[in-house]
Amino acid sequence: MAYAARVAELSPTRVGYLIRDARRQRGLTQQELADELGTSPETINDVEEGNRQLSIELVNRIAEALEQPEPAGAALHLRIRGETKLSGAIDVRSSKNAAVALLCASLLNRGRTVLRGIAQIEEVNRILEVLTSIGVRATWSPDKSELELVRPGRLRLDHMDEDAARRTRSIIMFLGPLLHDELLFELPYAGGCNLGTRTVTPHLHALRQFGLDIKATEGSYHAHVDPLEPFAPRSITLTERGDTVTENALMAAARHPGETVIRNASSNYMVQDLCFFLQELGVSIDGIGSTTLRVRGLAVIDADVSFAPSEDPIEAMSLLTAAIVTGSELTVQRCPIEFLEIELAILAEMGLRYDLSPEYPAQNGRTRLVDITVYPSKLHANSDKIHPMPFPGLNIDNLPFFAVIAAVADGQTMIHDWVYENRAIHLVELTKLGAQVQLLDPHRIIVTGPTRWRGQEIICPPALRPAVCLLLAALAARGTSVLRDVYVINRGYEDLPNRLNALGAHIEVFRD
Repeated sequence: MAYAARVAELSPTRVGYLIRDARRQRGLTQQELADELGTSPETINDVEEGNRQLSIELVNRIAEALEQPEPAGAALHLRIRGETKLSGAIDVRSSKNAAVALLCASLLNRGRTVLRGIAQIEEVNRILEVLTSIGVRATWSPDKSELELVRPGRLRLDHMDEDAARRTRSIIMFLGPLLHDELLFELPYAGGCNLGTRTVTPHLHALRQFGLDIKATEGSYHAHVDPLEPFAPRSITLTERGDTVTENALMAAARHPGETVIRNASSNYMVQDLCFFLQELGVSIDGIGSTTLRVRGLAVIDADVSFAPSEDPIEAMSLLTAAIVTGSELTVQRCPIEFLEIELAILAEMGLRYDLSPEYPAQNGRTRLVDITVYPSKLHANSDKIHPMPFPGLNIDNLPFFAVIAAVADGQTMIHDWVYENRAIHLVELTKLGAQVQLLDPHRIIVTGPTRWRGQEIICPPALRPAVCLLLAALAARGTSVLRDVYVINRGYEDLPNRLNALGAHIEVFRD
């Protein structure tokens, strides 16, 4: 009863997310859970959407049906039985990074925003919790394929769910949308992956052009806006070509009725999707896909729009890596090829055999998709070090997967992660599964292959991509592996264990 009483104190939306996630992790459909409770799947859908106030009795019944009396607190773990051979085909789902940017950008719009096919993952959940806590109405369609967002006339920033805000770095992207409506406001410090220090200075330099001043004290960003001449042109040169800083500058420029020129802008996939969305809102943007963006915004945005972000190239690379490391033939469908071409070129040099289908458009009408079929291949180490670069270079978030791939290739490969000072250290965890990984410094490792993977019990590192690398290596390992506390994986991947199981993997989700 104590657990049910605590849950009953949460908002219906938050309770619905907890129940939905717990049901999925148990591998149950809405119909199966409804059968357990003697109710209808429509009732379960209403509960998970936050459209039904729950009694303590119903919460207890749901908890008992899901066989987890503490779903809000107990850590999730994975038990992976190898050696796995995958087969069949799998679709890439929509971009996590685009989804969180679009959720933040919905604050710009006084009209009705409908996002189609966005990833239902923990990172999205956290942003939605923040949005609903400040008054945004968020409604899922019955099949969860569409999310409708309607912001109130005045946001209740003093009601912000600080716990949810501190669990995501994406909260910093509220700065750009809010600065045109609020002269004084606070945002909690951002959280997310533990990849070392990520300075917010580039954001502050960019947004200062719109009158924003930030002081960081006592765990919060204290924002003060000094309104500037509304139609005066703005010229911004970003001090780093980062994705989120470009998105923040774009969202600030979207409500500036004069022209804003953003130089040294990221042209990465999530930035392009944000540009396409802003165009749907009526914002004029030239230079999409380049490093110079010219934006002419609107003082007020009030439009009813429907938009679908494109597929996630990082998830695509994850699935390709799963096939490579397990020596499987697998077709990964709906891959955004423009954002994978460098990765595939490197893999071809290493000896990977694969085929590409003809191109076809994503639902946003702009992004080019292909289906990629990977075949079992004998790989050799890359002749040069593997390192990331801003788009169109090798994606920073795809770099960790090359550590796993290098571990199954003949020879030595240097992986140079110059962006994050901790991520290379997390990749050393692959040694626990049998890989030979030598840490040279916080940014560089040498991986020697091939590897005879062996099962092991490992605590999940606090970084999304290295954690997924361990899961993928465990698929190929002899025996059984246990990956403990996998919340970080759920931040970026929707229902990954069950999707891999559909391809032939043997992954069990459990709690202690």
